[in-house]
This record gives sequence, structure tokens and C-alpha cells, in this order.
Amino acid sequence: MEHRVVPVSPPTGEDGGMAFSGFGRDALAFFAALEGDNSKACWTAHLSTFETDVRIPMKAFAEEVDASFRPLVIFRPHRDVRFAKDKSPYKTHIGAVSELEDGSIVYVQLSSRGLMAACGYYMMATDQLERYRAAVADDRTGPQLESAIAAVQKAKLTVSHGGGEPLKTAPRGYSRDHPRIGLLQWKGVIASRDFGSPSWLHGVGVLKQVQQVWRSAAPLCSWLDTHVGPSTLIPDDRR
Repeated sequence: MEHRVVPVSPPTGEDGGMAFSGFGRDALAFFAALEGDNSKACWTAHLSTFETDVRIPMKAFAEEVDASFRPLVIFRPHRDVRFAKDKSPYKTHIGAVSELEDGSIVYVQLSSRGLMAACGYYMMATDQLERYRAAVADDRTGPQLESAIAAVQKAKLTVSHGGGEPLKTAPRGYSRDHPRIGLLQWKGVIASRDFGSPSWLHGVGVLKQVQQVWRSAAPLCSWLDTHVGPSTLIPDDRR
């Protein structure tokens, strides 16, 4: 009796692409090597690892997250060094981001230190900052933000000021002894969780863990979406 070997195709995702099954075993080592030698030679030598263990899994992840978090856009690996003092050509992490309909940003990142997920308003534009500060200062909506932060922290997420360094004093027009002066000084608000490098990093459980962070941040993001919302400025006028 003749026996035939039937090839088995890899699992596919919803749109026919590669199904997400976790990041590769050498993903973190790839970024560690790039941190030690951020050169074209190092990048080229480890390009196949980047493709199989980092980029392709991230693409599959982005295609399989819940539709409410799509589309996730993956950042390019090359740094924009035109106006930077640091001329290192490559980013030492990979990230993907989506701006949701009401304004909140969801973000996921992988680096040598492991996995991180975040949600919120990373760095607000000037019009967003005006609305944010007015809502924080208000004696009705300000305490609502404090309650939202407490709820998110109870879900074991970290709430921080995002990408912009907080002001060292009160914003113009606000008192330095305002009871929420710390929040008034912020230029962004995000909820995040650093997972490190757990064993499930190399399995489908990444999808559940990251999306749980985004969902747990809902009280904070809901407040921000209601009282701040997307910027109405064109990109060049946001700073």
C-alpha cells in the first residue's frame, strides 16, 4: 500500500494570513543584540530572526485583536534621525498603535525587557490640554477622574503622565495650591502594564493579556474621551 505524505499548512488567521501563536523564542534576544550593536551589520545578520520572531508575529497579532481595537498600525523599525542627536539607525523595540473612534490610543510594545501594553492619551495636543485642564480643575469632573484612576489602579494597571514631562509649576490660569495640581501639570495620561517576559509571551495568551489591559483601562479612557476627545488641530499645529 502506498503511503503519501500530505503537507500540513500553518494555521491561518481570519483574513487568510498567518495565525498568531506568540512571539518567537529569540525575539527578546534580537532586541538585546541590537541594543549592544545598533548597526546595519548587526541588523542584517539577525534580519531573519526579526522577521520570523518579531515582525510576522506582530503582524498576526494586529490582525487578530478584537475589531474594536483595529486597525493596529505597526511602527517601522528604522528611526527618524534627521533632527536627532542620537543617530542610531534602528529602534530597539517594536510597537503597534491604534487611535480609537472617541480619541483614546491603544498601544503594545515588545523590547528586550519584554511586553508592555498601554491605553490613554500619550501626549495631548494644545486643544486637548485646554479641555483636559478645564475638566480636571472642575469640582464635578475632576473628582470623577480621580475615581477613574483609582478604579484602573485597582485593576493593577499603572497610571502615569505619558510622553510629555509634567510642568514644574501650575499651568497658566490655575492656582499652585489647587487640590489636583499634580494632574493639572500632566500633558498626557496613560494606563499601562509591563508584563516582562512570562512564558505565555510565546503563545496565543498574549492576545488575551494585552486586550485585558486595554479593557481594564476603560474607566480612565472613558473619562478622557468624554472630556478631552480627539484633537481638532491639523498635525503641524498641535504643539
